[in-house]
Amino acid sequence: MEYRTEHDSMGDMKVPADKYWAAQTQRSFENFRIGTERMPTEILRAFGVLKKAAAIANGELRPDKMTAEKVAAVSAVCDEIGEGKLDGHFPLVVWQTGSGTQSNMNVNEVVANRGNEIAGKNLLHPNDDVNMSQSSNDTFPTAMHIAAVTALEDRVLPAVEKLISTFRRLEAENDDIVKSGRTHLQDATPVKFSQEISGWRSSLERDGELITLALRPLKELALGGTAVGTGLNAPKGFDKKVAQTVSRLTGKTFVTADNKFHALTSKDEMVFAHGALKALAADLMKIANDIRWLASGPRNGLGEIRIPENEPGSSIMPGKVNPTQCEAVTMVAVQVMGNDVAVGMAASQGNFELNVFLPVCAYNFLQSARLLADAMLSFNDHCAVGIRADREKMKANLDNSLMLATALNPVIGYENAAKTVQKAFRENITLKEACVSLGFLTSERFDEIFHPEKMV
Repeated sequence: MEYRTEHDSMGDMKVPADKYWAAQTQRSFENFRIGTERMPTEILRAFGVLKKAAAIANGELRPDKMTAEKVAAVSAVCDEIGEGKLDGHFPLVVWQTGSGTQSNMNVNEVVANRGNEIAGKNLLHPNDDVNMSQSSNDTFPTAMHIAAVTALEDRVLPAVEKLISTFRRLEAENDDIVKSGRTHLQDATPVKFSQEISGWRSSLERDGELITLALRPLKELALGGTAVGTGLNAPKGFDKKVAQTVSRLTGKTFVTADNKFHALTSKDEMVFAHGALKALAADLMKIANDIRWLASGPRNGLGEIRIPENEPGSSIMPGKVNPTQCEAVTMVAVQVMGNDVAVGMAASQGNFELNVFLPVCAYNFLQSARLLADAMLSFNDHCAVGIRADREKMKANLDNSLMLATALNPVIGYENAAKTVQKAFRENITLKEACVSLGFLTSERFDEIFHPEKMV
């Protein structure tokens, strides 16, 4: 491999000749060989947006320092970052400085070196130009918020809506089916299958509402606070102008944070938003479990629904097919719940004017958003859209349910209805046979009041 020499305030460093990063990135790359978790691409894309926005704002407020030529060069490179053309030039892992300083400098160096290549001359300095009016302490929290909002609005919420749409269709298709309800994994009074599905749909709708509620505080940006929240070295009005520019570039409404001291040290917005993701994970766990229970069998389980058969389920049992999409969703839910602990713990570690657990907070948050979005789309396309009710099995289970005796309560009383159930179960006879033999009702009267389809 060929190398070139790059210089920073600590001296010279050899850097791979085919990479745009420079000395500070190389130091981090060599000093933090920890794990395989790279800085999320969502953070890099967000950095591309904020560096371009900062250059544009600086160009308007400090044209003597940030010339139109420099703005154009920075913008061109940031566009390439947004398009993924420079992904191979961001090698740093999550497990680095807790402020994300080294990833901020990685971006600064790549933008400077690539910008100089585009300009054909030594135009940009990573600190003086690309990092103008900024600090790692306000850029990394800003990148976190831009990335989080983008992930929630562009990936998670559309995936939620797609699954909601599928359940809404299934409700309409199955509105005429009455089946046995279940509580405590035991038989309960009847429900319509569409009512059961409506519970799934409504849960997802509420989760979408909670995520949307969490978006507003995430749209407040720390940029402009610089090192400790005072805005040192940033021109007056930079914070508002850069938020406006970020909004224009992303098509989303961002504002500057009212209190930069809060914005640099507290990550409560990330905790709150991830709590909404955890709520979504909890509901997806419940829905996926319901579906695999209802599909259990094919002969010795509940067997009330059929789900798509996507792949063989066993290397030894021929013909076995498993609810694999449900299993993937439930594993994702477990991961998100674990991530919630990490996000909460990371957010609790603010000391004085800075939180220094930012990369791990961002990594877990974005992984949760990514996994949930992907899992919902996969589950929808490969499972939910193909759910089919086994009407005969549902009717058989309903007719066999002893909890239909609940309809008898108003006529014969709770205790007599309980005796009816116990006798029917003990002697393996129908509720009607038990009720009549106990003398509680005549056969004709039983038929008059016993209508399971009216119990929903």
